Amino acid sequence: MTLEERLAEVTARAAAAAARAGRTLDDLTIIPVTKFHPVSLVRELYELGVRDVAENRHQEAREKALELADLADLRWNFVGQLQGKKARQVRSYAHIIHSVDRASLIDALASDDTQTSIFLQVNLTEDPARGGAAAGQLDELTEHALRAPGIRLEGLMAVAPLDVEPRAAFARVRALSERIRLIAPAALSISTGMSADFESAIAEGATHLRIGTAITGNRPTDG
Repeated sequence: MTLEERLAEVTARAAAAAARAGRTLDDLTIIPVTKFHPVSLVRELYELGVRDVAENRHQEAREKALELADLADLRWNFVGQLQGKKARQVRSYAHIIHSVDRASLIDALASDDTQTSIFLQVNLTEDPARGGAAAGQLDELTEHALRAPGIRLEGLMAVAPLDVEPRAAFARVRALSERIRLIAPAALSISTGMSADFESAIAEGATHLRIGTAITGNRPTDG
């Protein structure tokens, strides 16, 4: 399949899943994850109407953003784990950062001069080595984000654990999202769903889908 065909197929599946959930495609932002792929693929996605793409490695993302600076309305989403010392550099090109999981990172991204949109990432496992804050930390992090200058809290992000049925994991995220909205009513978005499970994510309220190989195809063999 071509890139155009894969994008069309994912879009059709997302629309069908949304309809089953009483929603519409307009409720969703489909974000192709373009890591390890050349800038030519990002440009082709743009020509197909895509305006959001995602990267998870700072150096690669920064280089692509610089090379594609002529695409002024292309939004870069950063979805990887982020070191505090790199936060300001990522903030310089990323419009949305999906992987914020600690107060110190919020502070590093805060600014009186620019606004950065963030998702709080929640860890759905018992393994603290995995990215994301523990569910019990979300209320405090939400309050911290609301106090930080230049931070716009979009909502929650999570990755479904491999050993849990995806919809059950996403139902938990939905419940946590409803909880943090009691503190931050504008934090309405949910960033869940990847190539293998995005239909389950849509059923549980996902608004932002981070789709890799289902759209972009396999990574180049030299990547």
